[in-house]
Amino acid sequence: MSRLRLHSEDHLVSRIGWLRAAVLGANDGIVSTASLIVGVAAASAAQSNILIAGVAGLVAGAMSMAAGEYVSVSSQSDTERADLARERKELDENGKFELDELADIYVNRGVDQVLARQVAEQLMSKDALTAHARDELGISEITAARPVQAALTSAASFSVGAAMPLLMVVVSPASGLVPIVSAASLGFLALLGAIGARAGGANALRATVRVTFWGALAMALTAGIGKLFGAVV
Repeated sequence: MSRLRLHSEDHLVSRIGWLRAAVLGANDGIVSTASLIVGVAAASAAQSNILIAGVAGLVAGAMSMAAGEYVSVSSQSDTERADLARERKELDENGKFELDELADIYVNRGVDQVLARQVAEQLMSKDALTAHARDELGISEITAARPVQAALTSAASFSVGAAMPLLMVVVSPASGLVPIVSAASLGFLALLGAIGARAGGANALRATVRVTFWGALAMALTAGIGKLFGAVV
């Protein structure tokens, strides 16, 4: 397999992974913000208060997503750095063993033993650490953990999703706010579910039903809570 093909496959995996992460973040934004809006609206709050609550939910949710993603990916990045440092030390101390190890990896993938040895020798003569990072540790420049990028992507995708039900609050009449926000949000969820499923090669119908069901359940629960506390107050 050529380096160009490997590089292209890494790019493809990275793009698919980024798209699915963005869709999931947008889904979270829609479900959490729409549920918050529906719950507050069901308590008979004024439309301006509903909008304020929705905006606050957007900001809080985006920051929470960004912080969580940053911490998670930073931990992954720390692990990758530790693995690379250990691999660098092993290459310095026992290059012969590392050469055999790399050749065995290619043999286990179906490459002839003699050819595998030649490939390992050529790759290690050029950049031994990169060869072992990619084929032994599964770390490459494209797939390496990037905490800041992950945090920004997560916050942005959540914000885009959350903006959809917020827009419905702005354009909907107060009397029809709950059904309009609920229906529009479920429609957005269905669309994103289908996009995410197609990107990952999964069944679009199953993914759409799953995400809309849980979205509808979340909004129904918060609407019930809003009604209950609104009546009590």
